[in-house]
Amino acid sequence: MARVLITGSSDGLGLIAARRLLGEGHEVTLHARNADRAEQTRAALPAAETVLVGDLSSIAQTRELAARANDLDRFDAIIHNAGVGFRQRHQVTVDGLVPTFAVNVLGPYLLTALVTPPARLIYLSSGTHTGGDPDLSDLGWQRRPWAAPQAYSDSKLFDVVLAFAVARRWPRVLSNSVTPGWAPTKMGGPGAPDDLDLASVTQAWLAVSDDPAATVTGRYFCHQREHDTHPAAHDTTVQDGLLDRCAEFTGTPFPSNRP
Repeated sequence: MARVLITGSSDGLGLIAARRLLGEGHEVTLHARNADRAEQTRAALPAAETVLVGDLSSIAQTRELAARANDLDRFDAIIHNAGVGFRQRHQVTVDGLVPTFAVNVLGPYLLTALVTPPARLIYLSSGTHTGGDPDLSDLGWQRRPWAAPQAYSDSKLFDVVLAFAVARRWPRVLSNSVTPGWAPTKMGGPGAPDDLDLASVTQAWLAVSDDPAATVTGRYFCHQREHDTHPAAHDTTVQDGLLDRCAEFTGTPFPSNRP
């Protein structure tokens, strides 16, 4: 039995993955961005261990979420599932960043840096990451004209970069990235062509399976098969640059002495 934390699990693929893992006998901690959604989440999946609350668009709330996670027993795996999509209108967070970057990239970075490292980390990406731009100069979209689809693709590329950077920096942690496919979730839309149930299989498998194919690190998966990624994901200069820029935004350097 494994203990798994899934961010962004009040609905969609996070909640489906949680149901899958609970059905296999694992313990799951859920996450919602506010108290109202947490209450709905508890009602939807009462078998879950607990529901942590914190808005990942806020650096301060993400810090608090990490502290609450550390108050619990150490997790065996964390699935960084929370995200905002490619239709996001332009707005800024309390920290002056666009939510696409704050939630999709900075949130997972800060939780990775602050939460006691589990044995396995899984970062949700997208097939659109191949169209992402690895330029690190304006990650928060503070100077560029807003382009929601490009911001989303960039963020999903940086999710793969983050997964690979963690795999390199922390060789004893299995750190991988997943694209669930284009599934008919709230984010994907009702016309999305992929299988909704299949979209949660790979991240759950990577979190708990002893299958040799799942006990690897620094890989990118779709439907339990390894796939090629944007070349920048393997570039150690881009990896280190992303960690440095996230450290600048959050004031939290990536730990070099963990796990």
